Amino acid sequence: MLFRSWAQTADAHWPDVARVSDHVGVAHLVVTRHALVRQVLTDPATYRPDNALDAVTPVPVAALRVLAGHRFRLPPTLANNGGVSHPAIRAIVADALHPTRVAAQRPWLTGLVRERVGGIAAALDAGGAVDLYAELAADLPLLVLARLVELPDAPVGAVKEFARAALELFWAPLDAERQQALAAEVGRFHRVLREFAATGGGLAGSLRAAGHPPDVVVGALFFLLVAGQETTSQFLTLLLHRLAGEPAVLAALRDGTVAVGDVVEEGLRLEPPIVTWRRVAAVDTTLGGTAVPAGTSIVLWLARAGRDPATVDAPDEFRPGQRGSRRHLAFGAGAHRCVGDQLARMEAAVVVAETAALLDGVTVLREPWCPDNLTFRMPDAFVVRRR
Repeated sequence: MLFRSWAQTADAHWPDVARVSDHVGVAHLVVTRHALVRQVLTDPATYRPDNALDAVTPVPVAALRVLAGHRFRLPPTLANNGGVSHPAIRAIVADALHPTRVAAQRPWLTGLVRERVGGIAAALDAGGAVDLYAELAADLPLLVLARLVELPDAPVGAVKEFARAALELFWAPLDAERQQALAAEVGRFHRVLREFAATGGGLAGSLRAAGHPPDVVVGALFFLLVAGQETTSQFLTLLLHRLAGEPAVLAALRDGTVAVGDVVEEGLRLEPPIVTWRRVAAVDTTLGGTAVPAGTSIVLWLARAGRDPATVDAPDEFRPGQRGSRRHLAFGAGAHRCVGDQLARMEAAVVVAETAALLDGVTVLREPWCPDNLTFRMPDAFVVRRR
């Protein structure tokens, strides 16, 4: 269950808090209900974020040596930072991703998406098959993020491979050989980030100017290049796939009877790219009537919280604008709520608006497939053809 939680239905057999052991025998408390997930996320004193980036498969010595050879470190910066430095670091990142700066990217992004959709439509009209992940969703978030935080020119493919390698290394069930290969890939890119962190402008320059040490600058960039773009690529792919099977929603988008923003929020509720997140109990406590000793690993089932019948009328149905649709926890909650939520929403809104007509009338040749992972969906392709 832990590594394919998106495949689980929102039926009633799951208790509010369940004890589950992972593939290496580590016990976790899985929290399934919306109210309890939110309670944990908004109480950082009782439930700390220290384990948010811990590898779920213990990293063997050989892989650790590879990482050490690249001087790889992930100090507390954003998602894993429960200390006093978090608000200041977060404020600088939030300024780089400020809603006004995000909104300023919309015309450029709309033009780019429109151009790509035109090419995709032509290929479909000619009878061809198109991978909407590769041709549309894969690199868009990275291109936007690069403009916002002033990332240097880098091969898009290399950044994508690094990001997916990081998601696999830290959140997937792995064997030792695969861990060593991933450690080499992540370590190599970490070295590139160190060089940019020392001299780059934009966000890197702002963090340096505020007095943050090089490791913190690297850590913030590392997390942004994973969470700030790869998750949005995943969401765009999952949302396009979902919409391809929702003809009534596509028709409502065309005639203007449903708002694009409502479609995006319902997509975030039903198809979040981040399906779980972790916390660790700082003290002995209770949660939903279950005793939680200090040090307990807690897995917050964000995807199931979005389908909680207590918060939404039709938990498993795609009904944009329904009661509770916007109460999802796809971006978390509390002090560590995703700082790029408005960026992801803007990107998804542009893609939905520009692809609604394209999706109407396609048949799916290959659904997105997602590998085993505790937290991230990581779809690999979405291939369609004109019906």
